[in-house]
Amino acid sequence: MSEKTSEFGDDKKRGKRMGKITMKDVAKHAGVSVATVSNVINNISNKTTEATKQKVLSSVKELNYKMDMTARSLSIGKSNLIGIFIPEVYENSAPSSLLKTNPFYSEIISGIEYEARMLGYDILISCIHSIDHALELVNKRMLDGLAILGTYDTRFWEDLKLVSVPIVLIDNYNYEAVGVNNVGIDDELGAYLATKHLTTLGHKHIAFATSEVGVSEVNEKRFIGFKRAIKEAKLDQTACPVIVEAVSFKGGITIGHRLLKDHMEVTAVFAIADIMALGIIKIMHQFGRKIPEDLSIIGFDDLSICEYTFPALTTIRQDIYKKGVEVARLLIKKIDGELGLKSQELPVELIVRETTKAILK
Repeated sequence: MSEKTSEFGDDKKRGKRMGKITMKDVAKHAGVSVATVSNVINNISNKTTEATKQKVLSSVKELNYKMDMTARSLSIGKSNLIGIFIPEVYENSAPSSLLKTNPFYSEIISGIEYEARMLGYDILISCIHSIDHALELVNKRMLDGLAILGTYDTRFWEDLKLVSVPIVLIDNYNYEAVGVNNVGIDDELGAYLATKHLTTLGHKHIAFATSEVGVSEVNEKRFIGFKRAIKEAKLDQTACPVIVEAVSFKGGITIGHRLLKDHMEVTAVFAIADIMALGIIKIMHQFGRKIPEDLSIIGFDDLSICEYTFPALTTIRQDIYKKGVEVARLLIKKIDGELGLKSQELPVELIVRETTKAILK
């Protein structure tokens, strides 16, 4: 018995015979106009009966029609694609990625991606080295909006106004000057809570582990919170060293070595990121110092891994995943033209686990 075929041929041979299936082919197969096919594919339901819609969808499936997203974007002026830009960093003089060195970025991007997908959008993640690079991607990929994380140079922020799509910043303290919305936290309060936890436990020699304070507003706010708690506890600030390294696991390892070499008087450390705290813990274990008996450590972020480390890390929780979700919601509302939207500040919370302990008098 011969296989049943249409004028398009059987499914296995159709692709070779016809090449790329077009909307016109779908219309001919379904016995409707190209406009009707367009309305069904673009979900314009008020222009098509349910019976016709099912006939078109059946033809789409039978012909294995794949929509040309570039053409669709051009026709409706919308790509349903949002960009997530993070700074390009360098490691050993070669381009690298913050996604590689800090799980914070992958966790927040997971939140953005999930919520964007639920709202009908796809995401493009890119490491950006300049405002020109950003503008090129916005135009080339026809992005509907941008979520921007991280620290950039002055020109980047000055020329961000040249970007014509809605923008939401993440953890940025200059968002009002730039004229866009922001989703962030009270970094000063979080650092204050972390340091106060250590001073309440009786620690008087507390190190502040950070990257360069003057480069990042987030670092600056956390340093202010640290100093406020130190001052409130009437501690000698000169006995509380500030140790600067990269915000990464390797940076934490280097800080651990520096503590052992130059700051043996320190009994507690506040690290501005969990990933740094974990690096410090590794070195302390390696050199036989017990956590928290010999050194108390508190981090910041509450990465998913923190409750599974040994010992489990005491930290300041910001709900990173939820922050990503809120970024996506706010950005897509802006894309949809909602006015009067406000920036959001999410809560922080002290999470006490196993890496901090009262110091013996």
